[in-house]
Amino acid sequence: MKLRDENKTDQIFKATLKLVKENGLSGITMQSVAKEAKIATGTLYIYFKNKESIITSLFDHCVKNSATIFFQHYDVSAPFKVGFHTIWSNIVQHRISRFEESIFIEQCFHSPYIDEETKTTLKKMFEPLLELLNRGKEQHIIKNIDSFWLTSFMIGTINEIAKRVTYFNKRLTKEVLDLNFQMCWDGIKA
Repeated sequence: MKLRDENKTDQIFKATLKLVKENGLSGITMQSVAKEAKIATGTLYIYFKNKESIITSLFDHCVKNSATIFFQHYDVSAPFKVGFHTIWSNIVQHRISRFEESIFIEQCFHSPYIDEETKTTLKKMFEPLLELLNRGKEQHIIKNIDSFWLTSFMIGTINEIAKRVTYFNKRLTKEVLDLNFQMCWDGIKA
């Protein structure tokens, strides 16, 4: 039996991300992934039994990677606004630098490929953000509304920033980044 090559898995994942960005989840096939990854379709089946297994494996990989990066340099003992800014900045930078992953995660999250159990696991990975928001509400620093809506507002603005930078080739200077953070902050502060 031939051992699996992690480089091939990376090739497959990169090909899938590219194809999903260009064609959406429903627009990819095992054959198109193999062609984009520059491997034989039979080889692809050694690594993944079907399209669904590629999608769920890649989703898991992308989400774990995102969670690690989102909370990089985040100090739970820092003042609320500092912690919020750290996480917000990390998410913005990640969404821009790994735009294809962001598009993929967003499409998967709203697809039948990702079940409720996976979504529950995903939410647990992002508990540090929810805990921070709860602390902000308890300290009357931010609006006392359901964290679901607070994160929807926060992530919605971040996603739009990433799309504008990517699709419209806008340069994200420190000044523009700071202004966008201030608008987000103004939207959630009490």
